[in-house]
Amino acid sequence: MKENVIQNKSFEFALRIIALYKKLQDEREYVLSKQVLRSGTSIGANVEEAIAGQSKKDFLSKISISLKEARETRYWLRLLKESELTNIDVDAYLNSSFELISILSAIVKTTRQKLN
Repeated sequence: MKENVIQNKSFEFALRIIALYKKLQDEREYVLSKQVLRSGTSIGANVEEAIAGQSKKDFLSKISISLKEARETRYWLRLLKESELTNIDVDAYLNSSFELISILSAIVKTTRQKLN
């Protein structure tokens, strides 16, 4: 079976987000940690749903949701960084979120072009 880059990257990102969530919980940061956990793990879940899509339109819908979740995750990570609520360095997570956004944006753009 052919390797699916976005499937692998979004899964690895989710694992890293879970580890970040645990660290944030240890530092008693409960609100933003839950937000980043929800959106950060949702990226891969929606990629999985997109892969199992019943049509190109269904695929586009689910992969677009994945892109939205990636953008939301980037937002929460930026808030964590700029608010200085924690001492945890989130730059690597931010870089990964930018990478996911770039890949997902390209997939959405290409899929839209193929549908038209």
